[in-house]
Amino acid sequence: MARPQEGDYNPFMKRYIDNTAGEDVVKELEASVVPLQNFFGGMLDEKKGSHSYAPGKWTVKQLIQHMIDAERVFAYRAMCLARGDRQELPSFEENDYADIANGENRTLQGLISELMLMRQASLTLYRHLSAADIERKGTAAGHTATANAIGFVIVGHAIHHMNILRERYL
Repeated sequence: MARPQEGDYNPFMKRYIDNTAGEDVVKELEASVVPLQNFFGGMLDEKKGSHSYAPGKWTVKQLIQHMIDAERVFAYRAMCLARGDRQELPSFEENDYADIANGENRTLQGLISELMLMRQASLTLYRHLSAADIERKGTAAGHTATANAIGFVIVGHAIHHMNILRERYL
């Protein structure tokens, strides 16, 4: 396996893929678990969960809910592509999801637990895909994509939001 190449993903997703360094999507997902646990393990103060760095911006809880939703959508897309689904997979509107998800009324611990479960589910999915499955192409959100590229997006998207949390929230 190798890093995704241009044409294997939506150009907008390059910023997430660029947050990763490895060549093997399964190893990237495996290596991401402990940093996620360590980062969010220190964030168990419920008061921090309702903090927003500016008016109109998501709270910490809403941002974590977004991370969960995005990883679930990305993993679904990866599974569909790996299984050879020929339907165009839809995009999702993250702000609409955030408005409806009601993450603000959940506990911080519950959100973090679900995020970690999602990462384990994504990792389990990828561990059981063949090399051919991982490289299979399809269309997601109007762009050609591979399950390989989406796996790198999963890892890089979380890194992106952990960086935002560090810089603007904590």
